Amino acid sequence: MQQQSIEQNRCFLKDNLRKTFDFSTTDQSAGVPPPPIEKECSAGAERIDLIRPNKFRALPRVDLLSAMANRQSRRKFSKTPLTLEELSFLLWATQGVRKQSGTGPVRRTVPSAGNRHALETYLCVLNVEGLAKGLYRYLPLEHQLVAEYKDEGAAKKIGPATLGQNWISSAAAVFIWAAIPYRMEWRYGPAAHRVILIDAGHVCQNLYLACEAIGAGTCAVAAYDQELMDQLLGVDGKDEFVIYLAPVGKMG
Repeated sequence: MQQQSIEQNRCFLKDNLRKTFDFSTTDQSAGVPPPPIEKECSAGAERIDLIRPNKFRALPRVDLLSAMANRQSRRKFSKTPLTLEELSFLLWATQGVRKQSGTGPVRRTVPSAGNRHALETYLCVLNVEGLAKGLYRYLPLEHQLVAEYKDEGAAKKIGPATLGQNWISSAAAVFIWAAIPYRMEWRYGPAAHRVILIDAGHVCQNLYLACEAIGAGTCAVAAYDQELMDQLLGVDGKDEFVIYLAPVGKMG
C-alpha cells in the first residue's frame, strides 16, 4: 500500500476546506449563472413517459421499518421482468421531483449539497416490460426516459465494463450514475468532490429501500472499468463520468 497516497486521500475526506479555501472565488460568487441540473436531449430523441407517483396503483405497500430491516445486497435475480410502473417508482425514489413551484427550487426525493444534484441517472435496460434493451437516461424534471440507443447485446457489454462480474447482466436493469462535477463546483469549488460522493450514497440507499418495497433486490457496485463504463454511456470521462452503479432485479 502506498502510504503517501493513503494519507492524501484521508486528508481529502477529513479536511475542513473552509479553513483553506476562499469560497468567494467560486463561479457562484462571481455571478456566473448556474449550470442546468439536467442534461439536454438531442433533437428528435425518443422520450418515454413514465408513470407518475400519483398514478402508482399496482405497487405493494411495505412499511419503512420492514424495508430497513430486510435491506441487504442481493446478487441473484429471477427472470421476471420489471414493470414500467416499478421502474418509474425506482427512478422517482432515487432522483425524482417531489415538489416544484414556479421558478422556485426543485425539491427531489434525495438530499443534495446546496440542492445542486450533480448526478445523471442512466439505465442499462435488460428486462423491463415495454422497453427495448439498451441504454436510457432519466429526465427527473419531466419524469421521462430518453432513449440513448437500443442494443440487443447490452447484457454482453455490461460484463466486461464491470470487470467480469457476470451476475450483473442477469439484472432487469442496471442503474448507472454519472457525475457532472461542475454542477457542484460552481458553488463549492474544490469542496465539491467530497459532497458529490456523499450525494451518491443518499441516492443508492433510497434505491435499496425502494427495491425492498417492490420485492426486488439490488447491490451497490463501485468496481468497474472506468474507461469502458464511460464509453458505454457515451460520456467524455472528464466533464461527465461514471462514479457508481447498481443492478436491480426481481427476487425469485
